[in-house]
Amino acid sequence: MQREKYWWKEARIYELYIDKFAGDIKGLTARLDYFTALGINCLHLLPHYPSAMVDDGYDITNYRGVRAELGTLDDFKDMLDQAHARGIRIITDFALNHTSDKHPWFLEASRSKHNARRDFYLWRDEPRGFDGASNMLPDTKSSNWIANPATADYYFATFYPQQPDLNWDNAEVAREMLANMEFWADLGIDGFRLDAAGFLIKREDSASRGLRETHQILKDIRARLEAKHPDVILLAESAEMPELTREYFGDGDECHMAYHFPLAEQLWMALAFRDRLPLQAMIERSFKDIPDNCAWAVFLRNHDEISLATLEEDARAQLIDALDPLHEYLFNKGDAISLRAANALHGDPQKIREAFELLYSMPGTPIMYYGDEIGMRNLSVQEGIVDTRRYVRGAFDWQEAERQIKDPGSLWNSTREIIRRA
Repeated sequence: MQREKYWWKEARIYELYIDKFAGDIKGLTARLDYFTALGINCLHLLPHYPSAMVDDGYDITNYRGVRAELGTLDDFKDMLDQAHARGIRIITDFALNHTSDKHPWFLEASRSKHNARRDFYLWRDEPRGFDGASNMLPDTKSSNWIANPATADYYFATFYPQQPDLNWDNAEVAREMLANMEFWADLGIDGFRLDAAGFLIKREDSASRGLRETHQILKDIRARLEAKHPDVILLAESAEMPELTREYFGDGDECHMAYHFPLAEQLWMALAFRDRLPLQAMIERSFKDIPDNCAWAVFLRNHDEISLATLEEDARAQLIDALDPLHEYLFNKGDAISLRAANALHGDPQKIREAFELLYSMPGTPIMYYGDEIGMRNLSVQEGIVDTRRYVRGAFDWQEAERQIKDPGSLWNSTREIIRRA
């Protein structure tokens, strides 16, 4: 695509799973005109790599491949070419912090304490260490230390037990992961969403999050990619207060974009309680003095829960009661909720339109989660589902989309106008 200065600041991003949206990569390619019609000029593709699929693709077994049911690398390259021909850029998800326990590196490392790949991961003889680190899935596991019977010890996993954390203190890990990123940049992708960007380095007596060494790694990645691919961007995922998240911009030499999770929380507070003053205060507080070549990524929803981590406890409880009064979709011991926009706004089309008007009036780069533009709802509650994020990841309803496209008064057409005016 033609080079544009700071193109990410003018992006209108749409986040999707290839399989849930279009079946496979060829199906996505066939649907590219949908995005042009909606006013979208950038896609964020959720993980497409080979995976054991414990965590919907974030447990990666091969960083340089495509999951077989989605297609081939040639299919992916054709999709990229056709998207670029329409002026649509492609950002891919990239899990820096961990691999699958089925990744060849871990399969080797877990067999013997003397394996050459052993130091690719974090190990302890007893399930102790990094006590200040967050357990990001307390509904799923009680500890970040996971037993490895083959070597009678434990490995560290911030997320699912099947997602062992990489040891980024090992320079070989950094070399291998950078090479994997360059593979996709050479193929033609336009950016990487850096999953769990803040957790790369662990240290005792700390929260093991957003440490100075982690920021240095991100700066190194930026410099390495920029030397050959100056238009390829990095989008940091880190749900922290604005002052801490801002650090992922560095001095304009780290990540080009970062998700503004606290702003999303204030958007929902404003919608639920009809008070926009705290939202305006958040904007004034966090949008000034960021580097000129950086932008906040703003959103209402994504593929995960609605994070409420930066709200006070009382405000969090009140918002959960307002959005999910039956508490059907609680996440992480009830500290968050997994809801699509239509569920959170109780199916009221006017409130959904208002939500999108508010989102697209924000400074920053807006992101639409697939299906929200047609009012898709959560999947029905099922027994045995612990990770409630699964409920916001249903198959896109093409029959409903096609009906709404033909209806001038539909939510889809309202959303289209909102995006185009932004």
